[in-house]
Amino acid sequence: MTTTTLAPDRLPSARREQIATRVIFLVVGIVMAGFAPLVPLAKLRLGLDEGALGLLLLCLGLGSILAMPITGILTAKWGCRAVIAVASVIMIGAFPFLAIADSWFAMAVAIAIFGASLGTVDVAMNIQAVMVERDSGRPMMSGFHGLFSLGGIAGAGGMSALLALGGLSPLLAAIVVGVASLLLVGLSLGGLLPYGDNGQQKSPLFVMPRGGVLLLGVLCLLTFLAEGSVLDWSAVFLTSVRGADIGLAGLGYAAFAVAMTGGRLAGDRIRLWLGERRVILLGGLIGALGFAVVLLVPSAHAGLVGYFLVGVGASNLVPVLFSAAGRTRDMSPGLAITAVSTLGYLGLLAGPALIGLVAHLTTLPFAFVLLSAAMLAVAASFKIAR
Repeated sequence: MTTTTLAPDRLPSARREQIATRVIFLVVGIVMAGFAPLVPLAKLRLGLDEGALGLLLLCLGLGSILAMPITGILTAKWGCRAVIAVASVIMIGAFPFLAIADSWFAMAVAIAIFGASLGTVDVAMNIQAVMVERDSGRPMMSGFHGLFSLGGIAGAGGMSALLALGGLSPLLAAIVVGVASLLLVGLSLGGLLPYGDNGQQKSPLFVMPRGGVLLLGVLCLLTFLAEGSVLDWSAVFLTSVRGADIGLAGLGYAAFAVAMTGGRLAGDRIRLWLGERRVILLGGLIGALGFAVVLLVPSAHAGLVGYFLVGVGASNLVPVLFSAAGRTRDMSPGLAITAVSTLGYLGLLAGPALIGLVAHLTTLPFAFVLLSAAMLAVAASFKIAR
């Protein structure tokens, strides 16, 4: 990795850009996870069954998938600051409507707008992160994503506390979280880059990924597929296969999330120590080992250990893959980040449904065998990180 030496007059500006990037990752984590406690409330408020709720939640992913592919060109034309600021305001503005929409259609529109703005901020902040990391001359991407994971814990926990302990209505709780998030965005504006990937200004709105970018996108898809499956299926596996009660089963994703957050916060030092190739190799192997523990050890408590190992292994895979996408020569950095983000998000959306289909056709344990194989495939690709 090439080390960049910053001029003394650039150091305060560089630190401001790094802090602003961390804050935006934190905000997106808070708002995205803050939506989770509102989902069961929406189900009750609108009187939805599981099928109608599933279609409603699909609008989140559809909004993101439609917005993500064009974000690279938007940042090239208007700059990261403008795109992140505008999309963040829309995202935070849509958040309270998720707590009060009184019909399926109104909720679908609100969720789609929320998802589109969320996807836009997600891609734009990763483009900013790649440029800030490149200018710093040292690994920073894992730390940025660690703040996103930390924000997820704060967002879900904070919303739950406001609703349960604070006794606030869903609307007031959403407004509190939204105002706090908006203040953080405002404080970060000075450090957001006023430019984007300038080499992309004359590119089309979307280009199919090719070469190394396509490989990076597929690896990101496999990693997100594993992450999304732990979120949606860990508790189901522990209850239906291991016979755990729901209280213990719910700790499966908690163990994964704690390991993911800790691994990412320490990830930049780990990348310096091991190098990116070993991070991918060991991360994939540890993730596969985690799924193997879940499958082969007939104990719910061992399952918690397995999910913790999956979190450790997966924690720094996506940050390394995003950094590699920002350095690729197959496409401009902005388009590369856009493509990798979109493919990764497809894995996050399609993964749980795919696991459900495989489990229906075979068994849930066999579906988890495929997840372990996916992590082994990521580990086998370690030579692409250079």
